[in-house]
Amino acid sequence: MFSESATYYDKIYSFKDYRTEALKLISIIREYLCSEENRLLNVACGTGCHIEYLKALFDVEGLDISQELLDLARRRNPGITFHHADMMNFDLHRKFHVITCLFSSIGYLKTLDNLARAVDCMTHHLLPSGILVIEPWFTPDAWHSGTVHSLFIDEPDLKIARVNTSFADGRLSFFDLHYLIGTPEGTEHFVEHHELGLFETDEIRAVLANAGLEVTYDPKGLIGRGLFIGRRP
Repeated sequence: MFSESATYYDKIYSFKDYRTEALKLISIIREYLCSEENRLLNVACGTGCHIEYLKALFDVEGLDISQELLDLARRRNPGITFHHADMMNFDLHRKFHVITCLFSSIGYLKTLDNLARAVDCMTHHLLPSGILVIEPWFTPDAWHSGTVHSLFIDEPDLKIARVNTSFADGRLSFFDLHYLIGTPEGTEHFVEHHELGLFETDEIRAVLANAGLEVTYDPKGLIGRGLFIGRRP
């Protein structure tokens, strides 16, 4: 999905304050983990920007389905272990005290069945008393179909325009990100198609509970999209 845009991913999302998000996450982990254990797996880690701020305090590993994003994560975080795998069916033969899935990556699972598979897989990798932290995508009511969005990067040797219109088909949100990118080597245009499931808060809570987790929901979370914290007994 990010094969063409990966090179520009960090420029495109430069508005994200990963340091502040990581500090909030650390505070939440310390509140719910109830121990000083520190083995952490960042699922859907992208280019490793959260890991950059977590690795000083945690024995951290990353996992992502995009090889292109993982290549950038390894470059940013030398010496850290990264896994190329699908969040629904990975097996690392190791368990963790904390597992995180942030920046609404859980939405790419599209269906509740897939969500349940991924949560079961992540829970399988949790140690007793460990916690699973999930940042959700939009709920059906919060998603506004027919809205138009844009993002622009304006640097001396890099110009990026990204434009899309948001749509929905039942409980599936989808949009085509149109990229126009100019560099000294030339100008290119490409399109990325994205589809993410629109899950109700209670549906996600139920999936976590069915996996055997004690669930807490923070409606604000790291960036205003909410946060689920599931603790394994």
